[in-house]
Amino acid sequence: MEYIEIVKAIILGIVEGITEWIPISSTGHMILVDEFISLNMSEEFKEMFFVVIQLGAIMAVVLLYFQKLNPFSTKKSISEKRATFELWFKVFVAVIPAGIIGVLFDDKINEVFYNFQTVGITLVIYGVLFIIVENRNKNKKPRINHFPQLTYKTAIIIGVFQVLALIPGTSRSGATIIGAMLIGTSRNLAAEFTFFLAIPVMFGASLLKMLKFGFVFTGTEIIILVTGTIVALLVSVLSIKFLIGYIKKHNFKVFGYYRIVLGIIVILYFALVK
Repeated sequence: MEYIEIVKAIILGIVEGITEWIPISSTGHMILVDEFISLNMSEEFKEMFFVVIQLGAIMAVVLLYFQKLNPFSTKKSISEKRATFELWFKVFVAVIPAGIIGVLFDDKINEVFYNFQTVGITLVIYGVLFIIVENRNKNKKPRINHFPQLTYKTAIIIGVFQVLALIPGTSRSGATIIGAMLIGTSRNLAAEFTFFLAIPVMFGASLLKMLKFGFVFTGTEIIILVTGTIVALLVSVLSIKFLIGYIKKHNFKVFGYYRIVLGIIVILYFALVK
């Protein structure tokens, strides 16, 4: 086995760990990075790898928010346990729209939308939307600041916005955060709810890709997959902590500008260089 492939898996894990949680599109970055340090593996394995390393990102959320997400904690009162169960019910309600559309149209969506044009355009569009939403909310106080205030209706609306993230380049966290903020949710709550939504969504997407690929791996494939997943986990912990700390003092506009620049780079690179 060439050790260079492990190095590539480490780099891709770093990119995944950073971009999965910060709303700048992990897909857009993966496409660019893959152009320069592409894994020397089959296209089927690479497609599966890019999705399955998200399991590492999921574990970062579980580790950081275990106490908050654990309804069986002995440290919680009966009412707190009930509130945690209710939070999980809201999460599962919110993932239903994306779950249904994803299972039914996963192959079709990849066939139609997985290209540099779509990624570049969605990067720019949602970058502009971040700036517009932040300007719109500049002098408004959010009406939903705590999870008990987040109703099932609100959860479903956020879940509908998550469907948009099935289109490459949109950014799952970006779509749900924009949707949550549009209906009056605070930045911090929008970000945390997005993290929690990722657990069933990413687990389901990873399982689906592994089922399609088959559970038969070579030794090299296992090492690359495990390496990328572990690196994504470690980097995700740092990314989540950074984002939560950042949005306590700043807004999302900087990510909007970054997306616009990246989208233009993607479009120009693939249109003129490739």
